[in-house]
Order: sequence, then structure tokens, then C-alpha cells
Amino acid sequence: MHAPRDLQIVGDFVAITWDNGAQDIVSGEKLRERSPSAENMGEVDILGQRWGGDGPRQFPGVSVQSLTLIGNYAVTFVFSDGHRTGIYSWEYLQKIARGSE
Repeated sequence: MHAPRDLQIVGDFVAITWDNGAQDIVSGEKLRERSPSAENMGEVDILGQRWGGDGPRQFPGVSVQSLTLIGNYAVTFVFSDGHRTGIYSWEYLQKIARGSE
């Protein structure tokens, strides 16, 4: 999957224009809820025990304050609640935007 043509913070939303011209708008709350970070999703150790991922699942009023492109394959966001980990691949970001994650 190619990088979006354009990725912007617009108020409480992130606007995405994909390489095929399709456009999506995703709220900061939704992006925060679906952060792929170990803190949010948890991680499994070599013994199969899950660590983390048991925090709040909804983040009312949280917005994206900044974004950073990771190479040509992903983006990371800084949220108003201080969360800043989690690498959103283009494929995962598109799934979130389209409601199919």
C-alpha cells in the first residue's frame, strides 16, 4: 500500500487523501481508541501471558496534536492526553478509517 497523498490535522479530525484520490476523515478519539501500541493493545510474552492493554477503551475529547511520518509505510500521532506510542501502518490506518479494523 502506498502512502497517502495528503495527511492533515483538521480540528479534532485527521483528513486523509489516499493515492487513488479517495478521502477519509477520522476523529482523534477513534485513532486513540485503536492505537496499536503495546500500552493500548497489550503484548504477549514468550510464555503467552498478556501484559498491558487493560486501560480505558474510550477517550472522549482526545484529539491529535501532531503527526510524524515513519518512512514511507506508517504514521505516529501525539494525542492531547499525552499518548504518543503506536505506529499506524497505512493499511491499519485505512482499516480504521473505513471501519473494518
